[in-house]
Amino acid sequence: MHGTLYLIPVPLGEDAWHTVPEFVIRQMHELDTFIVERAKTARHFIRDTKPPRSIGEMQFYELNEHTQLPEKEALLAPLLAGKDVGLMSEAGCPGVADPGAELVKLAHQKGIKVKPLVGPSSILLALMASGMNGQQFCFQGYLTAKKDQLGADLKRLEQLSSKARQTQIFIEAPYRNNVVFETALKVLNPATLFCVATDITLPSEQIQTKSVAAWKQMPPPDLHKRPTVFLLLA
Repeated sequence: MHGTLYLIPVPLGEDAWHTVPEFVIRQMHELDTFIVERAKTARHFIRDTKPPRSIGEMQFYELNEHTQLPEKEALLAPLLAGKDVGLMSEAGCPGVADPGAELVKLAHQKGIKVKPLVGPSSILLALMASGMNGQQFCFQGYLTAKKDQLGADLKRLEQLSSKARQTQIFIEAPYRNNVVFETALKVLNPATLFCVATDITLPSEQIQTKSVAAWKQMPPPDLHKRPTVFLLLA
């Protein structure tokens, strides 16, 4: 019998482990082997939950955007040998905007049971709080990193949204958030709704939805190096 791959959500920021349901933490405490995006972050989170065994007794294997396919296949070895393993992202839900998705795909191919657990997802929480269309939405991931093409990328999403009244959701590297916000106000139509959801679930959380025209009438938020989800609806 193969082991089960548990998909374990983690907090969206420092000192927010309480946002992960208690039953998820109980399940995590039953495991001693984890595949994680960054071992240091995973150890810190698990330690905060006061596990019944020491961190030194646990095994951590890293999986990130640089992990090659043969290495990913090797990570499944404990599961194929019958051991339950936890998969954890750097923040939020594993497999969503996360390199763990490829490992989950491989697990299905090998007949390994995959068990998703409930926890914070910045994408869904932002959509819930935005007031935008929750029936039709699309997560676009990261937009172009080229500043001179960012405006065209934003206009493309606005056009997609306008055709089907579909909410467009996207993220950016935190140090580029301010550029995205400034560019959006320059290129989007005044009536387009634009939501900025920052530091979700943290004490500094700020979620605001306004028309582009309304955003232009107020001081811009400081988004530099703050985890942010952007949403627009034309």
